[in-house]
Amino acid sequence: MPLSRRHFLGRVPAGVAATAALVPSLFETATAAAASSVLVTGPILLNSNENPYGPFPSVQAAMEKALHKANRYPDHQYRELVNRIGSYNSVDPAQVVLGTGSTEILKMAADAFTDADRPVIIADPTFEAIGFYAEKNGAQVIKVPLTSDYAHDLETMAGKAPKAGALIYICNPNNPTASLTPAAKIQEFVNNLPPNVIVLIDEAYHHFAMDAPQYRSFLDGKSSRVIVARTFSKVYALAGMRLGYAVSTIDTCKRLRTYQCHDNVNIAVAECGTVALNDDDAMRAAVARNAADRDEFMKQAHARGLKIIPTYTNFAMFETNRPVKQVIGYFEQQGIRIGRPFPPYETKLRVSFGRPEEMTAFWKAWDRFATAKAAFLPGEPIYESSRWFT
Repeated sequence: MPLSRRHFLGRVPAGVAATAALVPSLFETATAAAASSVLVTGPILLNSNENPYGPFPSVQAAMEKALHKANRYPDHQYRELVNRIGSYNSVDPAQVVLGTGSTEILKMAADAFTDADRPVIIADPTFEAIGFYAEKNGAQVIKVPLTSDYAHDLETMAGKAPKAGALIYICNPNNPTASLTPAAKIQEFVNNLPPNVIVLIDEAYHHFAMDAPQYRSFLDGKSSRVIVARTFSKVYALAGMRLGYAVSTIDTCKRLRTYQCHDNVNIAVAECGTVALNDDDAMRAAVARNAADRDEFMKQAHARGLKIIPTYTNFAMFETNRPVKQVIGYFEQQGIRIGRPFPPYETKLRVSFGRPEEMTAFWKAWDRFATAKAAFLPGEPIYESSRWFT
């Protein structure tokens, strides 16, 4: 079953800490196995909110076995995964829609619920993919700045919805700020929306926020106006395999499937997804490991007097007091890739949590950067992202 909630500001949550204490050998074994399975080649990657430890050992084994079935279509494995997601989340399998990553879920929602008369309403800044997809449909993208505490301004977002309807996108916790919008406010917001407004709640970072007092998942499949998107890219470390899913009512899911690519999930990732959901111990260990990495990041950041946005994810955003493109260019020269620019935050930097040795390299590079004279820094570095959104 999914875990409950996580503690505030990057501390190891009480529930997760208790789990780790009860099964120390499990936690240590999973950490060692994951670390040893990841080969370091090229630059240090702290730029895409990935899980740096790699898939669970059980998932890696399933991946290897599945390759021997690559000559077959994934019909059986697809159904098995849908059924497992349904039972895992206590919903009917008909309420589950699979995607090639959760980004395909976002595209389905944009195709189904936006057009020239129905805009998409998003926070500014947030994960931009759904805005790109909606624009392809001729829809307007309405951006609403986050509040002073980096939450979604739900009242303003609701007020921007026209009579024809709209799709409102809420990434919670939010990317790139790692911040949280309280569940009570989201519930009130949903309750007061007109029926022709659809809310897509992106819970990509759900597992890292589970113990936060103000957080809860909206994945119950009870409201036709609410679609919840989840991904296997983060806690399950399957970003390169591309697997996500949506949960809503049966009717809403039928509408989403109209825009779904046939056979969109391959046989290997379908089997990996099922194994990952069955390995609850490894998931708990991964959550605990991320909490420890986050706690160490906060410790190092506070020791340097950095202003960090409270983080509920596997990354953090903080104030650099310099043009962020300059910071990114400097770290690129050091062989470390960090988050891209996120307008309108021109001086804030997003950093994904890496393994301990990678974060040691990051902080050493940061200390050199922070104490360097202006002449030492690159003048106008050109930042070229390998991904147009992450």
